[in-house]
Amino acid sequence: MATTDAVEIETGPDAAGSVIWLHGLGADGHDFEPIVPELRLPDNLPLRFVFPHAPIRPVTINGGMSMRAWYDIVSLDHDGPVDEAGIRASALILEALIAREVERGIDVRNIVVAGFSQGGAIALHTVLRHPQRFAGLMALSTWLPLRSYFDAEVVNNPDAGNRDVPIFMAHGSFDPMLPIRMGRSAAQLLTASGFRVEWHDYPMAHAVCAAEIDDIRAWLVGVYASSE
Repeated sequence: MATTDAVEIETGPDAAGSVIWLHGLGADGHDFEPIVPELRLPDNLPLRFVFPHAPIRPVTINGGMSMRAWYDIVSLDHDGPVDEAGIRASALILEALIAREVERGIDVRNIVVAGFSQGGAIALHTVLRHPQRFAGLMALSTWLPLRSYFDAEVVNNPDAGNRDVPIFMAHGSFDPMLPIRMGRSAAQLLTASGFRVEWHDYPMAHAVCAAEIDDIRAWLVGVYASSE
């Protein structure tokens, strides 16, 4: 079922939980749609997958061309300028999607927030600051945005409720767009700050591979088994 702002797939009746999965730069909500059947989820774990479409906006590194993007990318330099306003605006979009799932009867503790690349950055930013605990957080081929705010807004924030949320992070060792050091650095920072990170790397570029899908399946099944 498609909505005006997302693609939705339900793997069975009466969903026990929701997976909100954000795509990367230039893609749309259909990008990860084919992964759902590849996950081969058990019949006793019916889930609603929500794949939202990012807003269309000009992207500086692509010559100002308009495309679906969760925020502008001004520079590929790790220490370069960052579109803080765009990141925070897309976090509000994700918050609204979370609230919609709650309105539809899914408890926050049964929601997994996932994202790839840009989408993963928004997932990390939003969940780490959220006051309610989620079922899990999945960040694929991504990085931790707005690191200069990490201590104040996450580590020392008494209202951040996801200190013990299971976090699945994965990256391609041959990623030419976001070098693996960016993902590994984020995972190391989270681990050092007391978060529960399960790290995986695969011999691939900026993509998702079959071995990763198998690991995601095992992680998802485990996450929802522990939330029962």
